[in-house]
Amino acid sequence: MLNISWPSLPSLNIFSSSPRQAIKLPPVKVHETETAHEKPARALKHLLKLDHVENGLFDRRQLPSQMSHLLSSSFLQGADANDLGRIYESQINEVVKWKDSPAEITTLDWRSHLGCREFDRAFVDFFEDELVRLGYDWKQVVDEYLFNGQEPVFGSIMADLGLPLVHLAYAFEMNSREVGMEALGLAAACHNETYKSFANLIHSNQESSYESRSLFDILSHVQGDKSLNGLFPTPGSDNFESLLTSRNAALLAHWGAWKIENALEQFRESQQLAVALLVGTSEGDSRGYYDWFFATALTTSHAVRVMLPIIPAQYQIPLVQQWVLNTIGIYISQLRPDIDMDRIREYDPKEKNWEWVSQQAVSGPYSTDPSFVQATRSLKQQAETWGDHDRFFLKAAVRFVTEFEGWRGNFVGFEL
Repeated sequence: MLNISWPSLPSLNIFSSSPRQAIKLPPVKVHETETAHEKPARALKHLLKLDHVENGLFDRRQLPSQMSHLLSSSFLQGADANDLGRIYESQINEVVKWKDSPAEITTLDWRSHLGCREFDRAFVDFFEDELVRLGYDWKQVVDEYLFNGQEPVFGSIMADLGLPLVHLAYAFEMNSREVGMEALGLAAACHNETYKSFANLIHSNQESSYESRSLFDILSHVQGDKSLNGLFPTPGSDNFESLLTSRNAALLAHWGAWKIENALEQFRESQQLAVALLVGTSEGDSRGYYDWFFATALTTSHAVRVMLPIIPAQYQIPLVQQWVLNTIGIYISQLRPDIDMDRIREYDPKEKNWEWVSQQAVSGPYSTDPSFVQATRSLKQQAETWGDHDRFFLKAAVRFVTEFEGWRGNFVGFEL
């Protein structure tokens, strides 16, 4: 367990009768890349630092950069120094070099710039100045700015499809202060009030017509909700933005239906749901093409799993609730496809094992695709977290790797 003195913050207490109920999971392994002697770990350390110095927080699609995600997830699946160098070079055309911000940020005005993406460089500079003030303890900087105060930035950590949270999770897994300061910069630059405003609506005047403890059951209700018919003509990220800003009544109704009684078991189900959304929805005309947004839901689910043992109990259920809100929104935005669990349960992985999956992730034809590599790593971590006696996670991973030919989906007009 990381030794951080977290501030006390009341839970949003939206659904659970026990707001301080902990989701007790063992922490994932922390890789001390800063002090490691092995060549792959040293290569990773230097590449993360190079990325930090050279490249901005957003890629050419204006999504949070996934360079550090790809490097870290490849390293965790066995990439050597040569693999990591090749992977870094493959992403150079995807990243955007740093640009100066309009002005500097100080302790007096940092909150007034929240949500201003053009201040990404200034936010990182600011947090690095705070790193000096706090004795180069990057976890204390996270403590100070992500969780402290009356309106902590934690409330929007799942903005931009949860990629700031993914960045933060890799910072903790790699114990990288550079990635940690970038994660804070992303949380600040991507900041919005969606989760807070939705929580307030649930408190005040939004009531669901049903309740369920199963997220699979809730998505079944979502799929059968006739008020969502014809809401969007095609899947895509613009649907997600519209759903959050102007068409959110049905989303709130289904989100508010989730009742938490056994937080650990229900979190386990949420992770299975993330797998099912990616691997159990790819049948039909697009066979071999998997949905990029569902891959993001899986990756962020893994990030939630990494962070749960680190953050205090009062933040744990709100973090999972943010993930659930995003995932229901993504499911609606991607036009509510059928989820066929038999695509996973009845699949025969033959003699293929996790070593084969990791090898494909590191050196296969899609080893430079951030979402592909992170998906395989997330599936493996779920198997390690929950056990895999029925090989559910292995079957999903082998089918995904064997069939994968690319992504379907649309992000702001950019075909994935």
